Order: sequence, then C-alpha cells, then structure tokens
Amino acid sequence: MPSSASRAAPQPLYKQIADTVAKMIHDGVLRPGERTPSLRAICDQHGVSMSTAVQAFVELESSGLVEPRHKSGFFVKFPPQALFDLPGPPRVPMSGSLGNRHASLFDAVVSANVIALGGAVPSPDILPTVKLNRMLAEKARHAGARGVMYDLPPGSELLRRQISKRMLKGGAVVAPADIITTCGATEALMLCLRAVTKPGDVVAVESPIYFGILHVLEALSLRALEIPTDSQHGLRLDVLERVLKTQPVHACIALPAFSNPLGAAMSDDAKQRLVALLKKYQIPLIEDDVFGELPFGPKRARTCKSYDDSGLVLFCSSFSKTLAPGYRVGWVVPGRYYHAVRMAKLTHTLATATLPELAIAGFLAEGGYDHWLRSVRTIYKENVARMRRAILEEFPAGTTVTTPQGGFLLWVTMPPKVDAIALYDRALAKGISIAPGHLFSLEPRYTHCIRISCGEPWSPRLAAAIHTLGALAHRQIK
Repeated sequence: MPSSASRAAPQPLYKQIADTVAKMIHDGVLRPGERTPSLRAICDQHGVSMSTAVQAFVELESSGLVEPRHKSGFFVKFPPQALFDLPGPPRVPMSGSLGNRHASLFDAVVSANVIALGGAVPSPDILPTVKLNRMLAEKARHAGARGVMYDLPPGSELLRRQISKRMLKGGAVVAPADIITTCGATEALMLCLRAVTKPGDVVAVESPIYFGILHVLEALSLRALEIPTDSQHGLRLDVLERVLKTQPVHACIALPAFSNPLGAAMSDDAKQRLVALLKKYQIPLIEDDVFGELPFGPKRARTCKSYDDSGLVLFCSSFSKTLAPGYRVGWVVPGRYYHAVRMAKLTHTLATATLPELAIAGFLAEGGYDHWLRSVRTIYKENVARMRRAILEEFPAGTTVTTPQGGFLLWVTMPPKVDAIALYDRALAKGISIAPGHLFSLEPRYTHCIRISCGEPWSPRLAAAIHTLGALAHRQIK
C-alpha cells in the first residue's frame, strides 16, 4: 500500500513558488536589498494567475524574507542586525576607545595618493566649485569693509532669509530671526549640546552613529546611550520609549534623513511620533539634517522640526554635503534654546566667516539651487547604485549592503570572520581609505562592518579600488 507521505496532496502552487524564491534568497542568488522577480514575471514563468503570484509573495512577506515598496515591487529584506534590545549603561566616549583612525580618514581626503572612500565628503569634481568661487570673488569685491569684519551671531541676514525659504520645503515655518549661522553642522551640534546639557549628562544617540558625534560628546564630557537603529527605517522608537521609562536621558540626537552611516530614513509618521515622545518627557531633540536635501526622489521629506510645537527640537544642518564643505557654513534653529545657543556661539567661535556666508546666500538667491540639487541627486543615486553593485560582486558571499534612498553613504556588513580594522590597515597600505565599523560605536558591535562613501564619480579607478577591497576581505576568510 502506498505510504501516507506518497498519498499526501502536493503543495499549493503559491507555496511552491514561495519556496522557489525563498531558495534563491537563501542560496544568495537574490541578495538583501535586491528586487525580486515581478509578479508579472512570476505569472509568465510559472503559468499561474496573478492572484496565485500575489499569494506567494504574501507568504514570503509573512516569513520575513521580502518587503513591498510602494510602486516598486518586492525586495529582499536585510537579515535582522545583531542589535541589542536594550542598550547597556551610558558611557563617556574616550579618545583611546575611538582610536586615531578618525584623523587619518580626513588625512586621506586631502591626499592625492589615497582613494578616499572613508570620509563622508563630496568630491570637488561633483560640486559647483567654479560658480561658487566666482560668487565668492564677486562678494569680496563688493562687500568692502564688511567682508573682513565679524558677522556676529545670529549671522548673515541675507543667508538666514534664504535658509528660512529652504526650511519651508521640509515643512518647517521658521523666521530668519530664529536661525543662527554656524561653522558647519558639527559646531551646530556642539552648541546645541552645550545649551541643553551639562558634563555627565546622558545623551541618547543612534547606533551605529557618526563618529564625529561621539567625539563631540567626549569633548563635552557627556555620556552616550546607544539606541539600536534599523538600516532602513532609522531610530528604534520602541527601544527608545522603553529606555525613557527607566533611565534619565537629558537629550537625544537623531539623524532622520539618510543617517550616517546607515543611510536610514525615518518615515514622516515616525518623526512625528519621535517628537511627541520626547515632548512627553520634556527632552530636547537635536535633529541632524545634513543629508536632508539629498533624497533620490523628486522632493525632500518633512523634518522633525516641522512637527515641533513646543520649541524642543533643535535643528542642525549645513551646506557641506551639497555645496562646499570647505566654506564651513551651517546653521541651527534652536527653538526655545535660542539665547543659550547664541551665547555658546559667542564663546566658541564668536562668528561664522562672512564671505562664505555671503557667497552661499548669493548662490541660493540666484534661484539655481533646486536645479543644482536635482542634478547632484541623480549623480549620487547612480554612484550609490554602481558602488553597491560592485561591492556585492567583489566581496565575499554573505556580504550585505544597505539600500539608502538618499545621501551618498553605504554601510557594508561582511561575514564575521572579516575584521574591519585589519581590512582598514591593509587597504590603507594599498592607497585606499575606508571607515571601519569600530568607529561608529563605543561597543564592539560592528567589527565586521565598514562605511563606504560614494561622493566621487564612478570611474575605473574606483572599480579597481573595490576589487582590491574585495580581494583583501576574501583573504581573511580563507
């Protein structure tokens, strides 16, 4: 007599299709972040109806293997990161734990002999350098004595008016009088922290987090409390909420728009919930928006500041990622902490450089900034796609790469056997700079991760550099 197994009914068609796609994912044919075959392609390939194809992908989604994206189809999900549900005790960053590699990353940026993939700095070949320098020269000719005098805070009124108009695109109604210009976004962050904290206070930050923020916390003797961050959706609000119920947190730093290093983007709903959560506990939110103007879509998303009705959100940004990192022009909208931030500015750098402020104000006033942003967004989108594809082709099997929807940074997670510090040292010896994951946390969580910048136009030189990095990573797992 036939066995019960042989008498069992065959699997439904939708389940067979789901199993086939699942095997492609497990075998690495379809990698995290890649688009799956379309529903129409599944119908054609398997000779099934659209409803059967949809049912198959519902099965895959419920299994956590794929996720739908609006008007784009289904994509392979990234595996859950080895993140902590609740962070450990707050820690004061120490220079010894962060190492000296931070400085070497910036040394590489200015070195003609090093391919600088480690610094989050756009290439001058991409930036509107000629037009900006011409504008700077014009402002210098006409500024007279004003051009060599201090531009005391709040800074250039011409620039603050232009920034006020820009902020409207992110949904925030901000008067020029609410804005203070700064020497880049890093100074803006430091001024905000000086205004809302004192030494020893706890600051909640994303994890992984831009190492420059850890250095600022170290300089101010503040303790960092690392909150896990989803590589696609940003700061884990569920974890933050649990932490706020049990631990004293004096400020929170978030990078809602294409965070550094993950490139994660919080939804508008998540931003609104973050602002409401911190308002409930009367905790200031320092919003770092340096990549906010660089979405790959047609327009920028709303800012956390746009949901702020209590003045608790301190908004920080700069023109370093879009126009001119060397001009060092940023700004802060400090909300209820305006006077404290203004006093901190007076005691920190006193004033922002006058001529760079006027040059950027002139560039914005001419009306070409949005046109420029559209072109540079296309460049960064293409750079990110080509770099991501090359990394997946050249690096060891099991490597995953984030799929940011803006900015120009990629976060690469390699197999656990690959040590990012060793890879960094060996790559630097070959004239390639990367940012090892060790720099982005105070805990040993990202030891097999690296951050790669896509701020330089794709070229055979970059392709060769990625090939070399992949070969070096392969050597570590043999």
